[in-house]
Amino acid sequence: MKIPKFQDLILFENPDIIVVNKPPFISSLDEREGGEINMLRLAKNYWADAQICHRLDKETSGALIIAKNPEAYRFVSIQFEKRRVRKIYHAIIEGTHVFEDLQIDLPILNAGKGNVTISRQEGKRAETHFQSLKYFKHYTLVQCRPVTGRMHQIRIHLATQRASIAGDEMYKGKPVFLSAIKRGYRLGKEQEELPIMKRFALHAYEVTFKTDEDNEITIHAPYPKDFDTLLKLLEKFDS
Repeated sequence: MKIPKFQDLILFENPDIIVVNKPPFISSLDEREGGEINMLRLAKNYWADAQICHRLDKETSGALIIAKNPEAYRFVSIQFEKRRVRKIYHAIIEGTHVFEDLQIDLPILNAGKGNVTISRQEGKRAETHFQSLKYFKHYTLVQCRPVTGRMHQIRIHLATQRASIAGDEMYKGKPVFLSAIKRGYRLGKEQEELPIMKRFALHAYEVTFKTDEDNEITIHAPYPKDFDTLLKLLEKFDS
């Protein structure tokens, strides 16, 4: 994988804060010692005191807030704790689903090792709001607004609605193949068809927070190439 230049990812920067458009397949933080490249390491190479203010799943792309000093880190962290950061994600889900400000309030239990389940007894409160944005024959583009920040929250909440994110095999979502949506699509002999997206279709589209006591900003992260390509192909062949 080609390592992006950190400067090319920056969507917003001031003396305290950087917001980047995180590429897919790069972890937010160090997973293991001496492991692969991650956003924290890229950020620290750019700004020595950089700290990541929240996490995105490795496969998830989009808006990631980075603090440039301890004061800014504390200021943003408190907003996350008090649920004052407004995060909007876009996901491409399986099936046609009409979500009109659907609120899912199902507690999530983190069972460790990346496994989470819905548990009314032991789970922690988790709330997400869903709004359908665009309908295709076999898929829907949805806006997801998590109020809480539990691990895999959007992914598992969608799965409870039988609306798994395309390509999210952990939650029964299947990858999208061109042959499935394009009529008469033929593969050459010996050719193996690859999915249009090699990850689940989830993107952190927008984030709104305060940079200081007086100023609030909304930063919008454009779709990465793979997400954009899948949407364009669905518009062309699955409308």
